[in-house]
Amino acid sequence: ADYLDNGNNKMAIQQADKLLKKHKDLHCAKVLKAIGLQRTGKQDEAYALAQEVAALEPTDDNSLQALTILYREMHRPELVTKLYEAAVKKVPNSEEYHSHLFMAYARVGEYKKMQQAGMALYKIVPKNPYYFWSVMSLIMQSISAQDENLSKTMFLPLAERMVEKMVKEDKIEAEAEVELYYMILERLEKYKEALDVVRGKLGEKLTSELQSRENKCMAMYKKLCRWPECNALSRRLLLKNSDDWQFYITYFDSVFQLIDESWTPPAEEEHSLEGEVHYSIEQAVKFIEERITEESKSSRPLRGPYLAKLELIRRLRYRGCNDEYKLGDPEELMFQYFKKFGDKPCCFTDLKVFVDLLPSSQYTKFISQLLEVIPLSATAESEIALPADIKALQQHLCVVQLSRLLGIYHAMDKKEKLMVVRELMLRYRHGLEFGKSCLKTELQFSDYYCLLAVHLLLDLWLEGEETAVWQCLALLEEGLSHSPSNAQFKLLLIRIYCRLGAFEPVAELYSSLDAKHIQHDTIGYLLTRYAESLGHYAAASQSCNFALRFFHSNQKDTSEYIIQAYKYGAFEKIPEFIAFRNRLNSSLHFAQVRTERMLLDLLLEANISTSLEESIKSMSLSPEEDDIPWKDLRDNRDLTVLCNWDPKDRDISEEHRKLSLEEETMWLRIRSLTLRLVSGLPTLSHTIQPKNSEKTAENGVSSKIDTIRSLLQQLEAAVDSGKKFLEQKIQYPVLGPPPTRMAGFFSNGSCQCQTSLFYLVSDIYELDTNGLEDSAEIQERIGNSFKSLVERLTDLFNKCKGDLIEVRDGTLKTHPNLLENLVFFVETISIALWVSSYCDSVLRPFKSNLQKKKKKKKESSVAMPPVFTHFLDYVTELQTLTSNAIDHIKGLEIILTALKLEELSLKDTLLLQEEKKFTKTVQGKVQSSYHHSVQEIGELLKKRLDTIKKLKI
Repeated sequence: ADYLDNGNNKMAIQQADKLLKKHKDLHCAKVLKAIGLQRTGKQDEAYALAQEVAALEPTDDNSLQALTILYREMHRPELVTKLYEAAVKKVPNSEEYHSHLFMAYARVGEYKKMQQAGMALYKIVPKNPYYFWSVMSLIMQSISAQDENLSKTMFLPLAERMVEKMVKEDKIEAEAEVELYYMILERLEKYKEALDVVRGKLGEKLTSELQSRENKCMAMYKKLCRWPECNALSRRLLLKNSDDWQFYITYFDSVFQLIDESWTPPAEEEHSLEGEVHYSIEQAVKFIEERITEESKSSRPLRGPYLAKLELIRRLRYRGCNDEYKLGDPEELMFQYFKKFGDKPCCFTDLKVFVDLLPSSQYTKFISQLLEVIPLSATAESEIALPADIKALQQHLCVVQLSRLLGIYHAMDKKEKLMVVRELMLRYRHGLEFGKSCLKTELQFSDYYCLLAVHLLLDLWLEGEETAVWQCLALLEEGLSHSPSNAQFKLLLIRIYCRLGAFEPVAELYSSLDAKHIQHDTIGYLLTRYAESLGHYAAASQSCNFALRFFHSNQKDTSEYIIQAYKYGAFEKIPEFIAFRNRLNSSLHFAQVRTERMLLDLLLEANISTSLEESIKSMSLSPEEDDIPWKDLRDNRDLTVLCNWDPKDRDISEEHRKLSLEEETMWLRIRSLTLRLVSGLPTLSHTIQPKNSEKTAENGVSSKIDTIRSLLQQLEAAVDSGKKFLEQKIQYPVLGPPPTRMAGFFSNGSCQCQTSLFYLVSDIYELDTNGLEDSAEIQERIGNSFKSLVERLTDLFNKCKGDLIEVRDGTLKTHPNLLENLVFFVETISIALWVSSYCDSVLRPFKSNLQKKKKKKKESSVAMPPVFTHFLDYVTELQTLTSNAIDHIKGLEIILTALKLEELSLKDTLLLQEEKKFTKTVQGKVQSSYHHSVQEIGELLKKRLDTIKKLKI
């Protein structure tokens, strides 16, 4: 066991063998040997050994534990349940084995059996937790039941009765048990009863979370629309803590609900269960003013009351009745707020919510009013007034962010924008002085100046200013050199490098972000969208692996979390874990990465290192199966991960999100159908059938071609809807979601090529079943297909021609679309070759039969059917085309190597020495990345050329 713990698996196997020589039947040694075998990649031997021991139904703890570990490593948790079922039968009174059995069921989600196992445990050892494990398993049955009705009429009421029994017998001990009761009543929509539980004696146990009881009461009052209680409770909680924002929201919601219902308090008794109620705007105004007066006496400044006043003004304006309540002018209030909290980074995000209250004519005045109160002092060295300490710097930063948000920078012309960029960078570099003592992992105080400058330059780039993008990159790289863990710099660099078509620097940036766990799903798209499409195949494989590793481990990890939740009685977390697991399983990004990963593997290996058939078999792919949950796809991407100060009309909107998801789903459908069509090729070439046998439909082969034909129809439909979608010419914001590869796929002709290739498969299949005699028409059709395919592929190749990087008027311009076209070209050629090898497998036997006939008849002039010459010409053309492409790529490599970037753009004397250095670095990175892409694409094409040469019939 020690050897296994230290990862020395070979020694562990040897030691186990020694032991087994002495003691033939030592179960535990056998299992430990099996673990060693499993870890050295001998899965089959390990499994056989384990089953040998399991068949004996061991009951010693060591063997059981060791087998559990082994099965978990094999990802076969269902075998653990069998193991403990047997153990429990033999040792029926063991609390330990019963609880292991329960947990084994929990790992595989067998809720009904969990319920039974929980009750069995409670009978042996009447401890409360076991009883409630069983109750929780009922709730889980109700959650997982497809039939809503069943869960409301059977599972939940049964769970409720089980808990009520414990309540009546006064056996409720722990907080978790009360939580569970509340959860059941809430799911049964018995809100009144739930409220009584929380407010009653049982509610006293709810102590682990702050305000747990109050929050639960509030939730129930809202469900029951008991606004007086909502109001009184939130009022009471705000008196305790006037900085708790959620209660301000409830307070305002309930006041306006009561006003709309014209509620008045009852004459005799209390206003409500929770005490006094406010039911008029006057009371609300007075209440907020009192909170502000209170705040001025408090030891530390609180933001809540001041923001609540702005929130109230906003709501009153929305109702069209602000002016009669003298709450003050929003502009003045925001000014006062800035004076009080301007040196806190949160000041900007607080005010951002309320800028709509300012009239646009006042924007410039408001900003200059704020600037006047910031203590900036002019120095001899610089022409602008600079802050003397961090507080003043934060205040100034807040104003700059507000200026961007109010659209003041957007309205400037090019010259003014460049002036602002200069000023911001000067302030950025000056601000670095305050952060000299910062650790590597801390951000510099002035980082946002640099980011804002880059945003301004991005505006210029989108308006057609080519040099701006290089300045963006240079400034970001400079920023990163001072603040190496600033994720915003890295994310923006990733986006810009990708837009320029340079993937090489991105891989390193992304790995330095050190994305954890769920982030592989939320920001992974930044990486996986571009890796393959820019020709970095090796990096693409790696980035898909990162993501897939996370998605696959999620299955295993979540079951562990659920088990911990049972052990510690955190019942309300269990449905959350399950929902989390489902959300990840139906993640759009997961489906995309799975599909692209398989297409990529085929592209790199099929018919090169292994045959197409073996590759498809090893992925256990089949054309009939579709494992993507189309109806439930969840878009888990974080599209707002990049800092952004754009006004609402330029920012990413809900509409953009919806369109992006629609586009991603369409593209995924096209890719997934392509993959399934390719996986259908090997299934066709096995059975050569006699010509007239109609009966063969039963043995499944003609159904294979039907599958292919139906997939082809689906592909046509997907392509049509994709084209319709693109007609809308949607422009996402530059920092919004990146568009898919769909537009390029259609415009460069790859789409038509790939579809015609699959139609060709159908024709060749027909030739295969009809034989060569009287099939002149099919042969001619095939011949024409070959001709038009060569034309189309040549067109596609012509769209790859041109310089990837060119120098215009001393500036560098990249053409990433040429690179994307090249990548599509390689993929389409590969599909053409897989289809050709299918043609080859059909035509070869025909040819050898003809040659046999020739020998029999001893004639020299048996006419060769035309399809052979068509095919030969086609293969020759493919070979020429691929050789031309390889030569073109060699040419690109030479140009890229010879490109001297030193003489470039550094003529611009405005650049500081520092900036020149970074501009050089950045352009070097882009050049090197393009060089790398072209090399990888060239290598792959050479391998494909070798496979063409084998196709001569």
